[in-house]
Amino acid sequence: MPGWRASVACAAVLVTAACGQPAPTAPSASAPSGLVPVTVAVPAGMAQTPLDTPHQALVPPGWTLSAWARVPGARLAAWAPDGTLLVSVPASGRVVRLTPDGQQGRTSVVLEGLDQPHGLAFDGTTLYVAESDQINTFRYTGGTASDRRIIASGLPDTRSPELGGAYAHALKSVAVTPDGAVYFSIGSTGNISAADRAADPPRATILRIPPGGGAPVLFSSGVRNGTGLAVAPDGSVWTAVNNRDDVADPRPGPDYGKVTDYVNDHPPEFLARLTSGRELGWPFCNPDADGFVRDVQTNADGSELDCATLPPVEQTFGAHSAPLGLSFVDGALPGPFAQGALLGVHGSWNRTPPRAPEVSFFGWRSGTLGPQQTLVGGFQSGDGTRWGRPVAAVVGPDGAVYVTDDYAGAVYRLAPPGR
Repeated sequence: MPGWRASVACAAVLVTAACGQPAPTAPSASAPSGLVPVTVAVPAGMAQTPLDTPHQALVPPGWTLSAWARVPGARLAAWAPDGTLLVSVPASGRVVRLTPDGQQGRTSVVLEGLDQPHGLAFDGTTLYVAESDQINTFRYTGGTASDRRIIASGLPDTRSPELGGAYAHALKSVAVTPDGAVYFSIGSTGNISAADRAADPPRATILRIPPGGGAPVLFSSGVRNGTGLAVAPDGSVWTAVNNRDDVADPRPGPDYGKVTDYVNDHPPEFLARLTSGRELGWPFCNPDADGFVRDVQTNADGSELDCATLPPVEQTFGAHSAPLGLSFVDGALPGPFAQGALLGVHGSWNRTPPRAPEVSFFGWRSGTLGPQQTLVGGFQSGDGTRWGRPVAAVVGPDGAVYVTDDYAGAVYRLAPPGR
């Protein structure tokens, strides 16, 4: 393992209403305000389960949603300089290339035989790919990736001897700022595995490789699972964080220290602007409405970390939402969605009732992000069953949003009016 510096530095027609088709599945019982139901257009060649029956989604008025490609296990995505969409498929060790072909994406394989490739980013013609155990660069030309170079190695994953095969958050994400600095995430081993903070390299962190290369340096700590990692229009780096599960009630009273219904809405998930040395608390401090509160299971007396000293995170939203892919839009979408962040919300696995999957939008306001808005909903019915789970949403060169879904094995095209 390398030495790590501990210093911080259709063919289908897009439709907006049912057109004599079988009755679509019902959207969530609590439709977000301002959205309208549309039937998801599915070309005949893409009508495999769960898209073999009609479904409705909730989108802004006049927008449409269609299945654009079928990619089993589709995760994060990035647009290449040649106008094709690259999508990571960790389960198969592949990165696939989707070439626009009419109203569909034609699929080919760019890279294979990788170790759980997840995060993707471009800096000109340089492609960055985050595997579970290393960060690579490739020269991307003519639709092919070549000249592999490893820029960070020895990252922890399920094969790390000290972890004994147990690693809940092995997938890594990567982002590149305009100055060429590279940022990547290392998730925590488990829910409240405090030993991660003293590991080498430290887990539950964001690391930074300086412009021009060099050894990765710890940039932000206490980041339980910062799967969402992206660069904002002003060059700042942001993360969307999956927070802990089974948190005990910290409020004085008979339920103090017990796991009760309090866990349904605590701790919230969050978006944070990363700065050198920023501490995001995990597992000793949990974000709350007005700041951080002590975790009574790991930091009951405050001796591990003084939570009152941590600046509040920039934006919080529903606990157990499971935020994944994060990207920014800067003028490519119309009206109220022209500037802000797009976030794939996977939905809860352990909440009652389940937190619904969606594509969220957070408006960009004076250098920070505003509150969560639903851009695409309806993936979950009133009884909690689901037909899709978004992972990431990225704006394409045609001004539409492309959404990956690892549950349905699909990439959707979300089109504003006229696009």
